[in-house]
Amino acid sequence: MTDFPQPRAHGSLSSWDDFPVHQVAETIRHSATSDRNFYDRYYFNCHSNDGEAFLVFGLGQYPNLSVQDAFACVVVGDEHRVVRASRELGDRMDTSVGPLRVEVVRPLHELRIVAEESGHDVTFDLTWTGSIPAFEEPRQYLRKHGRVLFDTMRLAQTGQWSGWIQTGGHRFEVTPDSWWGTRDRSWGVRPVGEEEPTGIRTEGQMTGMWNYAPMQFDDHSILYILNEHVGGHRELEEAVRIWNDPDREPEWLGRPEHACVLTPGTRRVESSVLSFPEAPGGGIEIAVEPLMDCWLMHGTGYGIDPDWRHGMYQGPLVVQGRQMDYVADKASLFGLVDQVARFTQSGGVADGAVGHGLHEFFFIGDFPDYGLVGWDPAP
Repeated sequence: MTDFPQPRAHGSLSSWDDFPVHQVAETIRHSATSDRNFYDRYYFNCHSNDGEAFLVFGLGQYPNLSVQDAFACVVVGDEHRVVRASRELGDRMDTSVGPLRVEVVRPLHELRIVAEESGHDVTFDLTWTGSIPAFEEPRQYLRKHGRVLFDTMRLAQTGQWSGWIQTGGHRFEVTPDSWWGTRDRSWGVRPVGEEEPTGIRTEGQMTGMWNYAPMQFDDHSILYILNEHVGGHRELEEAVRIWNDPDREPEWLGRPEHACVLTPGTRRVESSVLSFPEAPGGGIEIAVEPLMDCWLMHGTGYGIDPDWRHGMYQGPLVVQGRQMDYVADKASLFGLVDQVARFTQSGGVADGAVGHGLHEFFFIGDFPDYGLVGWDPAP
């Protein structure tokens, strides 16, 4: 048997091209659009349900920027550690970047994420198993001043973890009875890579309140997503109950409502009540109790670091680490927050049910309903 070499560097054939998955008259290496902002990403979170530790992992491909990058962020107490890596994109079947990788064990059911030793004090080997069927979330589409800024699709799924995490002198044995989490896969167009000239688009990419809470209970999950602008217009909203039993159909919960309490002088949510008055089987209120914060924009590539953004070219292969202390670096805390949270239901078919999951939020610019004007926090 002849073992052929990889295609020449100036070609674009890869292992994916031997599978019948093409959507357009291009090799898989090339997307259907030449928009520089096309991306294809994994996101995972893994948390102990008591709030002792929280891990967030992401890996993305940016075919029109020729970049693949990944990060892992672990929070234990007030210690925030990140290992991140970036390389030139080659075969899109290769979902590894330096010490970080994703393995799809059983599509839509079981995946594995790994951080090998890199000298940056974050290592793990974790296997994720879905608790509910993967769910196709609503398409997000946003056009501003003639240009499409967002045109994305996403699947979401709650699940449980097994394996281990080691960081900062701590070792955690991860078992599915008490380590839960959420994953998503998203792809399409959204701002990535180096900063572009803003031109007329000086107001930013997204505005208002972003709130996302996939929560897991014993026999079902609720997926809630919202982007609300000043004045109440909602660019995106959905709330759906998905049962662990795949024979039961998803149940849409109607228009979601929110009542957040912010920590004075900040844009941080310290508690919240999410309500779904139109839910089948009776209206629901869900009390959100945050157990741990992860200030996700620090070191991970989500936009606060000028030298490291998702899709930004760093070279053939670069691996870095970052650390921060939430108490010592309090003045630097800003932006998108992922919280481990406890969710308690009142009313409806699961009255009294207690679950755990992700509570994510970001207030971008004005949001007068909560006393937020510009980028200054509430007094």
